[in-house]
Amino acid sequence: MKRKVSFALYFAALALASATFAQQPPQQASRGATVTQEQVNEANIQLMRQDIRAERKKIIAAHMPLTETEATQFWPLYDRYISETIKVNDARYALIKEYAENYQTLTEEQADSFIKRWLPLDGTNTELRLKYIAEFEKVISRKKTALFFQIDRRLGMMIELQLTSQIPLIKP
Repeated sequence: MKRKVSFALYFAALALASATFAQQPPQQASRGATVTQEQVNEANIQLMRQDIRAERKKIIAAHMPLTETEATQFWPLYDRYISETIKVNDARYALIKEYAENYQTLTEEQADSFIKRWLPLDGTNTELRLKYIAEFEKVISRKKTALFFQIDRRLGMMIELQLTSQIPLIKP
């Protein structure tokens, strides 16, 4: 229970940090050039995404009972799986950025386009998991594979909840 609470607090802190970053003024780069607010936000978001991936890996490591032999095969496969997941999340992030730039003046067509591009990303995540089931079953048991995907899905849902709670709803 303690891990669940600390994990939830970690993501809540990330959500608060992202709101704080949006309020920071432009900064001076080391050579005197001004760094725009967008560049600061982008850099901070990329750091947060790296932190989330690192925390995610730690949580999976803490909950996956792997033998030494399994671990040597599991972690490289996990890294490949995550690199493909990152591609999907990059598309989601680009869509969120586009939405953030337009949500106050969103047209009917933009709203339609947004939701029609957002929902297939959920399907792409599911397809990716389905694709990797067989791969993971080659290096760990079916039960451990099921456990991994349970943990992965729960973590993904927690991240999604934190993310979507920060996105304003479309105004009809």
